[in-house]
Amino acid sequence: MIVLKFGGSSVASATAMSRVLDIVEEASSKDKVVLVCSAISGCTDALLQIGKSEDPEHLIESLEGRHISIINRLFTGKERGDAIAECRSVFSDVRCIPPVIEAFGEVLSTNIIARKLSCEGVKTLWLDSRELVTTAPGSGSVGGPVDTAKTYAAIREAVEAAPDVQVFVAPGFIAKDSKGAVTTLGRGGSDYSASLFAAALDASDLQIWTDVPGIMTANPKVVPTACSIPAISYEAAFEMASNGAKVLYAPAVAPAQEKGIAINIRNTFDPAHPGTVISGKESEIPEWKGVSSLDDTLAGTTRLCLTGEGPVSPVATVRRIGNALREAGIKPLYDVAAQGRNFFVTVRARVGRSAVAAIHREFFEERSLSALEVYVAGAGAVGQALKSILDACGGIFPSAGKQIRLMDISSDHLFIDKVLATARSRSVFVDCTNSKDIWRKFVPLLGAGINIVTSNRRSLAIPYVDYAAIKAAAAENGCFFRYDTTVGNALPILQSISDGAGCGDDVTMIEAVVSCTLNHIITSYDGSRGETFSTLLRRAQESGLTEHDPRTDLAGRDALRKLLILAREAGVPLEEKDVEIVPMLAAKYFRGSLDDFYKMLDEDEPYFVRREDELDAKGVRQRFVARLVKHPDGTFKADIRMRLVGIDSPFYWITGTENVTVIHRSESYPLVIKGSGEGARLAATGIIRNILQ
Repeated sequence: MIVLKFGGSSVASATAMSRVLDIVEEASSKDKVVLVCSAISGCTDALLQIGKSEDPEHLIESLEGRHISIINRLFTGKERGDAIAECRSVFSDVRCIPPVIEAFGEVLSTNIIARKLSCEGVKTLWLDSRELVTTAPGSGSVGGPVDTAKTYAAIREAVEAAPDVQVFVAPGFIAKDSKGAVTTLGRGGSDYSASLFAAALDASDLQIWTDVPGIMTANPKVVPTACSIPAISYEAAFEMASNGAKVLYAPAVAPAQEKGIAINIRNTFDPAHPGTVISGKESEIPEWKGVSSLDDTLAGTTRLCLTGEGPVSPVATVRRIGNALREAGIKPLYDVAAQGRNFFVTVRARVGRSAVAAIHREFFEERSLSALEVYVAGAGAVGQALKSILDACGGIFPSAGKQIRLMDISSDHLFIDKVLATARSRSVFVDCTNSKDIWRKFVPLLGAGINIVTSNRRSLAIPYVDYAAIKAAAAENGCFFRYDTTVGNALPILQSISDGAGCGDDVTMIEAVVSCTLNHIITSYDGSRGETFSTLLRRAQESGLTEHDPRTDLAGRDALRKLLILAREAGVPLEEKDVEIVPMLAAKYFRGSLDDFYKMLDEDEPYFVRREDELDAKGVRQRFVARLVKHPDGTFKADIRMRLVGIDSPFYWITGTENVTVIHRSESYPLVIKGSGEGARLAATGIIRNILQ
């Protein structure tokens, strides 16, 4: 005896049913067959909706029409009329809105298939599962535990009573309880029905046909690289099904397992594919089978389960899961839990899909890592943060398929000459310095075939002709020259500007608050309610947030460099002389010594307090804004100055060292990019991203 089960997608249309009939007829040429079917795709949900509707007739007519459409394509003549009459008879019961209305879906689909098989000359008998499968009374429409002794006896008796029948057709999912009330086996219960029939009849083969080629290493809708699992044990299959692998209903495993019947998961739409065989045979070596997931919508979390077979190592596995999630930037809500050969981790639902993909990459995707040799100029905060990140992960980034090898890191002024003499072509030179002149070595480096990544904005805020020469040298030598962290640290500002340049959606205006120093001071100052302006500025200077002479920042030099980079990324050849700068403070503050400067600030503190009170009264705030504006004649004007902004401005809400850049384009709404503009580790992660791109 062979038991075949087909899911809703396998019987969703006349074409799909024709495929089912071909598979059944081939199987019946080898042995007797029990065919268990689900309702046509979407039918159960439609029936439940009918049961809840106050005016269900239009819903009933629509569902009835779907079934009659299938009948019209499968049958002709008198056979068509008889099939339609039988279908309408079932729908007359549906119109009575019985308590377990969802039980009619499988009755409808199996009646059509059984009738079609008979018309094709196959000796067929339709069996009513409501009279064969018995459960204990349950909750609502779902029955309690199946009375297997009574169920098996009833199935055997029904089959043995018809020795001439070649194909028995039975609806899945439905049953009756011990009190005679119609019930179900729960959503997905058709798999369970098929397993019960197989166990009752000691079937030689149990095949569950669906729309995927067996159990897969992950949900292919989440991980496109997921592949079929050729063989898996009952236990591992049950764990995957219990933890979200939807290709198999978990309770279906038990009846087949008890009788030692292998379950073969097959694809109706690719019948030549061998699919997955579930049996009592378990791998004797460590072997990973799949990663599944379950969403908890109320808690907003996703629980992932990595399932294995054989003598897997819990310690190594927990470490690998942690590393994979860390690399993907995902922090688990709890520690990874090991239960036998299953490993569980819970994450926020919004990163659930990414977490599945990360674990799948780690355990199921084989990729060779290409090595990148990297030389870092600048052993300051950013350089050390970069080294720390690479040390922590060994420089390995499996998701990118690359390994970063830190060959050397130095602040020696002769370092570049050493790199030019020793580095191999296609190495990467990283500029983490604050040097004014290091850019002069960029063209020779590129000429030697060495790629460049820089976070040093001084290397970009140079005469345009020199900037263009560096870009040209990179293109001519097939190297990359990347500098995303020069503006906005790790924020995707430059990429957002360059992506639209020259593509019919050119930049018309850029407004940016990008001076971390000035942002910090301006947003921290609160007039008489906080520290004095000079105190805040001194502290910023002492913490290294400003230049040695903070008046350099107050004069807008840092904002100027960043505006030049923004403009050039937009395709505007802006020079320093083209930018009008109105410093944050009056000219008198920029004369004399630094001590004189701070003394003057202290003396003028009452003015700053009055100014802050005036702004508060007006409901506005002042921000140091760099702006590039395109005029109707196609020319651009650039300026940097203090501007007053209201509550509707994105600049109003920034605090500390946050940056905000607003990009206006001709064909789209403004793009607002906001985030931290300061931080050595953020800069280091941005540099790594540039290296790996």
